Amino acid sequence: MSQNSTRPQNGDAFNADDRDGFLHRAFMRGAGRGEESIRDRPVIGICTSWSELNPCNSGLRRLAEAVKRGVIQAGGLPLEFPTISLAEPFIRPTTLYLRNLMAMDVEEMITASPIDAVVLLGGCDKTVPAQLMGAASAGKPAIALAAGPRATGRFEGKPLTIDDLWPLSDRHRNGELDDAKWSELEGCLIPGVGTCNVLGTAVTMALIAETLGMALPGSTLLPATSAARGAAAEGTGRRAVALARSGQTPDDFITSTSLENAFRMLCAVGGSTNAVIHLEAIAGRLGHRLGLDTMAEWSRTTPVLADVRPSGPYLLEDLQDAGGLPAVLDRLGDLIRTDALSGTGESWSEFLVWTSSTRDTPHNPALRTADDPVFASGALALLRGSLAPDGAVIKVSAADPRLLSHRGRAVVFDGLADLNARIDDPDLDVDEDSVLVLRGVGPLGGPGMPEVGQLPIPKKLMSKGVTDMVRISDARMSGTATGAVVLHVAPESAAGGPLALVQDGDVIVLDATAGRLDLDVDPAELARRAPTPAPTPPTRGFAALYHRHITQSPQGCDFDFLTSTSLTTQGESS
Repeated sequence: MSQNSTRPQNGDAFNADDRDGFLHRAFMRGAGRGEESIRDRPVIGICTSWSELNPCNSGLRRLAEAVKRGVIQAGGLPLEFPTISLAEPFIRPTTLYLRNLMAMDVEEMITASPIDAVVLLGGCDKTVPAQLMGAASAGKPAIALAAGPRATGRFEGKPLTIDDLWPLSDRHRNGELDDAKWSELEGCLIPGVGTCNVLGTAVTMALIAETLGMALPGSTLLPATSAARGAAAEGTGRRAVALARSGQTPDDFITSTSLENAFRMLCAVGGSTNAVIHLEAIAGRLGHRLGLDTMAEWSRTTPVLADVRPSGPYLLEDLQDAGGLPAVLDRLGDLIRTDALSGTGESWSEFLVWTSSTRDTPHNPALRTADDPVFASGALALLRGSLAPDGAVIKVSAADPRLLSHRGRAVVFDGLADLNARIDDPDLDVDEDSVLVLRGVGPLGGPGMPEVGQLPIPKKLMSKGVTDMVRISDARMSGTATGAVVLHVAPESAAGGPLALVQDGDVIVLDATAGRLDLDVDPAELARRAPTPAPTPPTRGFAALYHRHITQSPQGCDFDFLTSTSLTTQGESS
C-alpha cells in the first residue's frame, strides 16, 4: 500500500461541495469540460512518458487517446499527465542512472494528484520498470500499457531487427561493410515508432508487467501501430475504471507468487539480463526480495521455450502468432503459480482456460513445448564465486556453448576510455582464450551501469574469425546483444569488490553450469594488491543523492530509502 497515506488518495476532490471542490471543478471547466463530465466519476490519471527525446515512445499520444476513450466508455474521467522520460540511445551516462528519479517522479505525481487510479504508458527500457516501481510505492490502483514493438525492417534483402546492429557494426569495423552501406543501414534500422523489435529489455519488461497482472493479458506483443494495440488501449482504460471501483492496488498483484512467475517467464523466453535488476527493484518496493540462490534454482528448473531474437532466429511477430505471453505461461504448466492474478482480475488459472487450445494447434517453431524445449534449463545462469561474492549473471541461451566452461588469462581494461583506446591495438596481448575484463562501470563507477558489458572482440582476433569470447564486467549489456558475457559482477570494483584487484594475466574460471565465477589467484597475493581507486563522490544535485543512496545490483540498484523496510526473501516465511 502507499507509503504516503496522508496525501489525497482519490478523486473525491472533484465532488466535494466546499471551496476546494468548487476550485477543482472550476479549473476543469476552464479547460473546456462540462460539469457532467467531472462530478461523480472515477478519476483516472494517464501517466505518460511521451517525449520527442524518446522516439520509441512517440506513439504514446495515440495510445493515450485510445485509453481516454476506454475510460469514458466505463464512466470515468481521464486526465493525462507527463513525467520525465528516459530514451535508451540518448540519455548519458545511462538511463539506469535516472531510472530511480523517474520512479520518484511517477510516485509523487500519483500520490499528490486527485486520481482514483492510473494507467502507466511507457515503453523504452527504463520507463516500464520506473513506472512499475513508482506505482507500487504510490499504492493506488494501476495498470500498464507498453508502447509495443516497432515493425521489422529490411536490409540486404533480409528481415532487419535491432539486434542485427551488433554483427553489422563488427562488419563495418572490419571493413566488410562500406560507408555507403553503413549509411543505408542508418536509414532503415529503426523503421517506425515503438520499442526494439526483439526480446530486448523494453519488451521483456512489458512481458513482466503482463505476467505480474499489471497489464492486460495478450497486450505486450501487439505491434506498436496496429489497430489491435489501439483496442488494447481502450480495454486498458476500461480496466482502470474497474480497478478504481474495486480498490485493488499493485500489492494485490505483485506478490511472491507472481514474482516467481515473472522470473520463470523471463527464463522461458530468454529475456534481457537487465530484467534481473529491474524485477528485484520492483519486488523491493513491496517488501519482497528474490535473491540470487532462489533465482538460480528457478532458472535451473525452467525450460527455454521461445526461440526468438536475439537468442533465436524467429521474430516477435512469430511469438505473437503462437499465442504470446499467455501461451508461454500455459506451456510452462505446473511451473506457473496460476493462483496469481492476471491483468483482468481473474486468476491465471481462470484466464488460461482458453489458451489450453494452443497445445493442440499446429507446431509453431517460435514457441516450443516443455517436451521439446530450445534448452532444457538455464536461459540465465546466476553466478557466485571469489570474483563475484554477491553474484553475477550470464545469458547462457545467447552464448557460444563451448565458452560456458572456460579458463583463461585476464586482459583488464579500467573504464571505457581505456577500453576504447586499446581494444584494437595490434600489440594487445590477447588471444581467443583470453578473458576480457572491464571494470569501473558498475552502479557507482559508471555511474549507473552503462550497457557496455558486451566488449567488442579485438580487431586482430575478429579478422581471424573469432566471434565470441568470455567477457566480464560490473556493467550491464543491452537486451538486444548476445555473447558469453558475464554481467553485474557484485560488489562492483568501485565498491571494493574483488574485480578491483584483477591484473593482466590472472586466471579466471567460469563454470556456468555450476554457477561459479572464480579468480584463481592466491589470496595472499590478492591481499598485497592495492585496489583501483574509487571515484570521487559528487557534492551536489542528483549526482550526490545517487552516490550516497544507490544499492548494488543484487538489491536492484534502487535507492536505499525507497526500498521497503520489511524485506522478505523468497523461500522465507513472510
